[in-house]
Amino acid sequence: MSLSIRITDVHGREILDSRGNPTVEVEVTAQTETTGRKTVGRESVPSGASTGRFEAIELRDGEERFFGLGVSRVVDHINKRIRQELVGMNVLDQVKIDRKLVELDGTDNKGNLGANALLGVSLACARCASNALDMPLYRYLGGMNAKKWPMPMMNVINGGAHAKNNLDFQEFMIVPVGAASFPDALRMGAEIYHYLRLILHEEGRLTAVGDEGGFAPEFSNAKEVFACLQRAVEKAGYQMGSDIAFAMDAAASELYNSEDGMYHFPGESRANQSVEQNLARPDTEGNGEVIRSAQEMISLYEELALEYPLISIEDGLDEDDWDGWQELTNRLNEKMMLVGDDLFVTNVKRIRCGIDLHVANSVLIKVNQIGTLTEAMDAIELAQKNGYKAVISHRSGETEDAFIADLAVAVNAGWIKTGAPCRGERTAKYNQLLRLSEGLDA
Repeated sequence: MSLSIRITDVHGREILDSRGNPTVEVEVTAQTETTGRKTVGRESVPSGASTGRFEAIELRDGEERFFGLGVSRVVDHINKRIRQELVGMNVLDQVKIDRKLVELDGTDNKGNLGANALLGVSLACARCASNALDMPLYRYLGGMNAKKWPMPMMNVINGGAHAKNNLDFQEFMIVPVGAASFPDALRMGAEIYHYLRLILHEEGRLTAVGDEGGFAPEFSNAKEVFACLQRAVEKAGYQMGSDIAFAMDAAASELYNSEDGMYHFPGESRANQSVEQNLARPDTEGNGEVIRSAQEMISLYEELALEYPLISIEDGLDEDDWDGWQELTNRLNEKMMLVGDDLFVTNVKRIRCGIDLHVANSVLIKVNQIGTLTEAMDAIELAQKNGYKAVISHRSGETEDAFIADLAVAVNAGWIKTGAPCRGERTAKYNQLLRLSEGLDA
């Protein structure tokens, strides 16, 4: 006879995320039929600042309270419509629960009930089930084969939509590729992070941090950032390439102008107003605006990879530029990870399209881009079966919830992005991985 743990209550509430904006928290209560034991699972939902056009819809109230960002309507959907349908279901039937949530919403983009409503409930059900079974979440999700700790990609310099500086590219990351264990990886990253702070201070640059805990100083371009990161790596006593590699999130869709089909760099343009730059393409007014074509973007990435140990570029081109992505993949596929975030938005249909077109070689996984845990797991499975790497990722607007740390281990992702080793909502994930690493053998 199969074990039955029936859902007895689903309760949503409005809480605050790391940016001080409202988000959703959900508690699911379930009762084991044979013993009468009640168990609660609680999860919260992150929110992105730089979002892809094809992501599932995050519903907001649009009213005066919280500047229109309230989620009281979403909470109402959870406490009424969703609760009514889920009470009595077996909390262990994750796939069936998630299918019910998708059916209840009835739209392709989760625009009816909201992806933030569906995801909060979906994750809380999984947490409740693992608690009811007295099983670590990563083991419940991944089974006996969940054994691999993920390599952290630490966002230590913020730009783009994550900071108010001249940096047009969004994230510059250090990757402790030479670490023998997760504690070593975290220590190496934290040490470099603190040396970076010292260097920035010595150079008179700001050491205020952006949304993901990385510093947000003024730099003119990507080369200046990587040169500074190299100084921090060497000052910390590590070797470039063998100990530490670099990664970046270009977030190129934020730079793309659909009217002229070019990538515009307003921050670099401002920084270079008084200096002639070989990379600048003068516009029709001759004011030195920096604009790049897809081909020039690819050439820039090649140039950066020749000079620095750059092993991963995320969203190197626009989310709709499939032809450009094919060229990018042809030229850089063998040299580094080419990660699709806005390109794939954790969506099986878009990932399958990328596989068919031989575009990219890695998929960024953000559970709130798609709306349910099952759909995210399906995206990971499709990617991995086709030789694509899976990078589990946070969002810029996070909570102290550490679900993605367990998820990364559960699916043996091998890679995780969860910000700088700074700020509680980021270190919560790192600290959970430290705990999990004690029981991992790979």
